[in-house]
Amino acid sequence: MTFVLILLVALGLVGWFVARGRARLMYTGRGSLAATPNYHGWHMALWTIVPALAAWGVWLSIEPGLIENAVLQDPAAAQLPESPMERATVLGEARNLANNPDAGFFNPLSVQLAEPMREAQTRYDIYGAIVVLLFGFIGGAYAYTRIKAAFPARTRVERGVMLVLLVASLVAILTTFGIVASLVYETGLFFAEVSPIDFLLGTHWSPANATGPDMGDSFGAIPLFWGTLYIGAVIAMIVAIPLGLMSAIYLTQYADLRVRKWLKPALEILAGVPTVVYGYFAALTVAPMIRDLAASAGYQNPSTESALAAGLVMGVMIIPFVSSMADDSIAAVPQSMRDGSLAMGATQSETIKKVLIPAALPGIVAGVMLAISRAIGETMIVVMAAGAAANLSVDPLESMTTVTYQIVQLLTGDQEFDSAKTLSAFALGLVLFVVTLILNIIALRVVKRFREAYE
Repeated sequence: MTFVLILLVALGLVGWFVARGRARLMYTGRGSLAATPNYHGWHMALWTIVPALAAWGVWLSIEPGLIENAVLQDPAAAQLPESPMERATVLGEARNLANNPDAGFFNPLSVQLAEPMREAQTRYDIYGAIVVLLFGFIGGAYAYTRIKAAFPARTRVERGVMLVLLVASLVAILTTFGIVASLVYETGLFFAEVSPIDFLLGTHWSPANATGPDMGDSFGAIPLFWGTLYIGAVIAMIVAIPLGLMSAIYLTQYADLRVRKWLKPALEILAGVPTVVYGYFAALTVAPMIRDLAASAGYQNPSTESALAAGLVMGVMIIPFVSSMADDSIAAVPQSMRDGSLAMGATQSETIKKVLIPAALPGIVAGVMLAISRAIGETMIVVMAAGAAANLSVDPLESMTTVTYQIVQLLTGDQEFDSAKTLSAFALGLVLFVVTLILNIIALRVVKRFREAYE
């Protein structure tokens, strides 16, 4: 693969220099060329590399099947088991041994097939390199014939770049549609076995005990939705909104430039801390501290797993989302509005409350919505600090679980992907996707409705 990449780059460079050199020979004075020699070089380089890349991509998709067919022609392949799964396992071990002779194996037959596999891989890699070279030469030859004084190479190159940008944007869009389509399809299979009403309105969540005609009673997801909102949108926001907003006000209105220079980057570092680190902090420090405080206050048998512990640490984690958006929004308010408020006799605190905050409200709301979306999608902190109990309670000291935790639990380990238990994870994922999408739409609506244009 590395050799083919180097080959493609070399072909492109050769094509660029050849085309530029020929275009320079055609130059007889100002206006004699419709495009500069460099654009002719880029035109030929693109026609050399792009067809070769396309041929390489197609070859990579069919090469594994060609190699497998070649290995199956070997006499040792007659000993392969009939089961497709066992056959694929043996061939996989042979492939690993062909790439790494020191790799481990379980079936002795894979050792016999390793050498035929290695020979087939080498042979078809050579064939692939020849195909790539052939398409590169064909594309380069076509581009070479287009090198003429009147040829608009610049326009063609710019169109090619636009096409590449369009394909890149379509990949992102199609990926999103693919994710949504897979979620909807798997969710449809789940709802074919379990009623959507039981799933969306039920209050008992116990997939492990879901059997028989009444298994829908074990898939009530209300406790999961409540736990997700209670931890991520209530407790975490109680921590993140005041601290994030007040820190933004301090940094933009009160802090000295030298203090701001150090505090703002230090605050934003919180966004770069891995969530598993927050999870450890919640499980080993915050949760035991909350348990001890609850016990000293007379709470009976407090647990180290609680919604409060997860929510507090999650709130600290998303402070930068609220603070950064509020900071940027407040700083973007025109200085003339501040000066006008102060000139009218308002104090600095009154100016902040009556002028700056209302003017910066769209950005602040957008930051809060972004923080909520980030919080309800968090997994590691919930796994390590909140627990796995699907409780429908307002007591923050009780163990709770969330949608993300249950998705992880349902899709890990040896699971049957055609069972209602596993398919329920996709239904939970679809609900979480829809909720996050709604929050983003609300944020955009709020920003659009309350945005004000200042002269």
